[in-house]
Amino acid sequence: MGATVSETVTVRQGTLRGVRQGEVLAFLGIPYAAAPFGPRRLRPPAPPEPWPGVRAADRFGATVPKADYVAMYVPYFPEVTIAGEDCLNLNVYTRPDAAGAPVLVWIHGGAFTNGSNSVPEYDGSAFARDGVVTVVINYRLAAEGFLYVGDEVANVGIQDQIAALRWVRDNIAAFGGDPGRVTVAGESAGAWSVNTLLATPAAKGLFQQAISQSGGAHHHLAPEQARQVAAELARNLGIEPTRAAFATVDPDKLALACREVITELQTAPDPAKWGTLALTQQPYVPTVDGRVLPRPTLEAIAAGAGAEVRLLIGTTADEARTILVASGALDAVDEELLTASVAAYGLPADEALPVYRRDRPAARPGEVLSAVVSDWYFRIPSIRVAEARGGDTWMYRFDWASPTLGSGHAVDIPFAFDTLHAPGLAPRLGDAPPQAVADTDHRIWVDFATTGDPGWPRYDTATRATALITDTLTVVSDPAGHERVLWEGRR
Repeated sequence: MGATVSETVTVRQGTLRGVRQGEVLAFLGIPYAAAPFGPRRLRPPAPPEPWPGVRAADRFGATVPKADYVAMYVPYFPEVTIAGEDCLNLNVYTRPDAAGAPVLVWIHGGAFTNGSNSVPEYDGSAFARDGVVTVVINYRLAAEGFLYVGDEVANVGIQDQIAALRWVRDNIAAFGGDPGRVTVAGESAGAWSVNTLLATPAAKGLFQQAISQSGGAHHHLAPEQARQVAAELARNLGIEPTRAAFATVDPDKLALACREVITELQTAPDPAKWGTLALTQQPYVPTVDGRVLPRPTLEAIAAGAGAEVRLLIGTTADEARTILVASGALDAVDEELLTASVAAYGLPADEALPVYRRDRPAARPGEVLSAVVSDWYFRIPSIRVAEARGGDTWMYRFDWASPTLGSGHAVDIPFAFDTLHAPGLAPRLGDAPPQAVADTDHRIWVDFATTGDPGWPRYDTATRATALITDTLTVVSDPAGHERVLWEGRR
């Protein structure tokens, strides 16, 4: 059978001309929704507009309005900023001989305030090379995507993701992809998005499989919390906390104001002011609005939402190390602060600390705190999703340790994408990240997207089978189970 995809592809909006990158064809910056400015600002996504002639799709499209990361994370997560209004765009990576291929749709992380589909490590060429048509999307961030003021509009960032998935359903066959074999995947905020999509009625049927990488189902706001965030943001801007007032603020100014709130939460959180947000430090996340997200995510999953979707879920071995190294807290934590912090996360220190030190007898207080925070923030929420679902759910833990961040948050992304040579990764991965780990991790993702089975037993509460990923794949039962049980019955 001859080639089925050429450098010129026609979708519902018009014809695109992509670019050949070795054995892969890339179509970049394709609008999946109309530009979200003017009367569309802070509103749900509108259908994309058609274009005349042939549209060049040979370079990345505009990024959504956003500020840079909080300063401590800048060395580890280089941002890409591209001007323009057609920021609700996506990139497609495929092969000339693709036909009926499985599809992977990637939702980037960045705490719902940063990131884009033009970050180099999200290049989907390796997936396309291995037979998986790959789509990498932008979506609106911070207040542009997650402002809630109590009106009829909520979660437009999640609605952007749904609009992108609908575009994939309607158009991916032109790129050799099968719209009935879609895996949606994401890391961090992208993983929380994946789990939100499982719970969102409007996303039902748009994907058959999902990968939740370092996320859970706990990052959402009650309406009153979301309104508190909006009110604080409005005070800082000197405006009324209404959608119309926010829509008059320059997007760049609004993004900077959002970062100020995040910086406060991440550097000087005040529980008296912020309540639980002082621990989660995530003010711009989905709101349980009763429409887009009818009920809390985990509650919806436990009630059967998304049960028909096969799910691969997991974390890195020491997620919080990235946070504590970046902030300098890893070396600054002493025993007194460790004890107080463990209590703040809901564990009695006299019970929990001996358990966490059992496998870490020489660990410094900051390293013990990292283990506790990793569990509270990432591992236990992911396990609770798996426990709530049962069925077609697989659990993993990424164990390879970087010389700079250990097995910290976001260390695993370039291994899954097989993009170890992308620029800007050395602060996170060191100078010589091992290709053998990428070979293992990337193959797991390809196998799951292709067959629906990553290669080890499903997760259940009897065996708790979990794959430990380094340069090899080792399946164990209930890793660190003595630490897991400490969290049973706790929030």
